Amino acid sequence: MSRITRRDFATTAGVATATALSANRVLGANDRVRVGFIGLGNRGDQVLSAFLTHKDCEVAAICDIYQPYLDFAAKKIGGTPEQFKDYRKLIAKKDLDAVVIVTPDHWHALQTIEACAAGKDVYVEKPLSLAVAEGRAMVKAARDHKRIVQCGIQRMSSKFCQEAAELIRSGAIGKVTVARCFHVQNEWPKGIGNPPDENPPADFDWDAWTGPAPLRKYNKNRTFYRFRWFYDFSGGQLTNFGVHYLAQIHSSLGVEAPKSVVAIGGKFANYDNREVPDTMEVLWHYPNDTLVSFSQFNATGAAPAGRPCEIEFRGTKGTMYFRLNGYEIVPEMITPNEFAARTPINRDLEKGWRTGAKAQIDAKKVDGKILDADHARNFLDCVKSRKTPTCDVEYGHRCTTAALIANIAHKSKSFLEWDPKAERFTNNEAANKSLSYEYRKGYKLPT
Repeated sequence: MSRITRRDFATTAGVATATALSANRVLGANDRVRVGFIGLGNRGDQVLSAFLTHKDCEVAAICDIYQPYLDFAAKKIGGTPEQFKDYRKLIAKKDLDAVVIVTPDHWHALQTIEACAAGKDVYVEKPLSLAVAEGRAMVKAARDHKRIVQCGIQRMSSKFCQEAAELIRSGAIGKVTVARCFHVQNEWPKGIGNPPDENPPADFDWDAWTGPAPLRKYNKNRTFYRFRWFYDFSGGQLTNFGVHYLAQIHSSLGVEAPKSVVAIGGKFANYDNREVPDTMEVLWHYPNDTLVSFSQFNATGAAPAGRPCEIEFRGTKGTMYFRLNGYEIVPEMITPNEFAARTPINRDLEKGWRTGAKAQIDAKKVDGKILDADHARNFLDCVKSRKTPTCDVEYGHRCTTAALIANIAHKSKSFLEWDPKAERFTNNEAANKSLSYEYRKGYKLPT
């Protein structure tokens, strides 16, 4: 994939317009969905496996700038999927129904918008975007071109996660005043290491990898999975893990956006060349007066924060400790008689049991593979039915935005008040400049 010039972009736009006219075939329930994959590295390989579990999905084309990834994917798929190193050529294929985008975060917006303009439905991994303005442009493209766009927050297709959210919305623990989520992982003493800048390997196109981001000296930590520790390509662990948690919290509280945010932290255990914090606390104030916090402890002992869980919902009538393989609701003891009337709710998917609740769903262990497969299934179904997916681009944008504005609060050392309709800060005009960023020369965000 070469750098995009103004002439390239104009040509691509023309191809996309022509392609859009022929890419809207109506699919029946039994039709196979022809899919192209862009990005086949670590996460791309996992998402590819999820789509391949569905017999009505045909992966007809694949794209990556790194040939070993293409070779590995082609072998897994079987047959002879068409291979590309320039994603624009894959998007321009007239015989594809959908595109799956699993590239680094800074590529999501450009590739999603161009795919929508070419008449393709899109599955794009989380976080949806690297900047708030990018996310809003992605929503606009999906609506303008009438495309199905699913954001890869997999838990939104999990019946178990939906069940837990419904319990909270129905008042199982009363009014929720606090929700806390945690990312605890001790990376000390080596972290991601501190390799020197150097020339890129001969078989790796560093310019293409960088794309719209600033072109810096090659460092191997800025590539493949470790790009998440650098702001040119990612929002750090706040967008990597936090967006998953925020999606569950938004669904459970029935909210779309926070009213304000503040964040503090930094690189406290100075042991590698990362840019993002290893220690961080974020606090959002949500409508209906709920405080939501994200605790990132990556330079401490890995013992869980309090009771082992991903998210802790604290309400006036009890507390839910939520994790992907189960949850526990502990009722508040106010009087002996009232406590006796309240039954603790326990749900453990690994052990296949649940007590103390009326609703029942099929018990199965929820792990990453199952979540991925369920989310892919929902996307494929929506491509055929044209129904709204479980994690529509607007929902993915809202959850990603909450994390992105927290990063802005951290970098600007500010308490920021947020207007979710205007998608602007109301008390800090300087911070509003960080809601978008300038692409490298030769790249432009379509409007």
